[in-house]
Amino acid sequence: MLNRIVLIGRLTRDPELRYTSNGTPVCNFTLAVERNYTNRNGDRDVDFINIVTWRGLAENCARHLGKGRLVGVDGSLQIRKSENNNRTYINPEVNADNVRFLDFGNNNGSRNNNQGQSQNNQNNRQQNNNQAQQNKKQEQDDFDAQFDDNFDADDFDVPF
Repeated sequence: MLNRIVLIGRLTRDPELRYTSNGTPVCNFTLAVERNYTNRNGDRDVDFINIVTWRGLAENCARHLGKGRLVGVDGSLQIRKSENNNRTYINPEVNADNVRFLDFGNNNGSRNNNQGQSQNNQNNRQQNNNQAQQNKKQEQDDFDAQFDDNFDADDFDVPF
């Protein structure tokens, strides 16, 4: 038997981190996933899929994800059944084994503090790029200086 789900979508809200009675972290969030086909109006319908992560993955998702983030989820489908007032409710959800962050977060406040780091990384890349261009120009100038002997073709008799 095979029970494997691979999804790519955006979070509809911030993840909720809770702990079980024995202290195991569990994180829940909902993923909005577009269907591969369009409806009669030419629009793509969206499915809202509940995702559950556990332990370290749950803490990482709660720490780094937020509403609107694009993620890839790899996991398995599980169906939770519950009864209330003689009615049976079926709740499908994906038990995630792996969550990949596919974009850079909006970085608002303490939830995602990568913005400053991302800006610093961008500034460092720009500085490194400028330094590399300066070094390349200096190397070219040094190379040209080795062979710069004020050569003038009119100074030579050419037999043809």
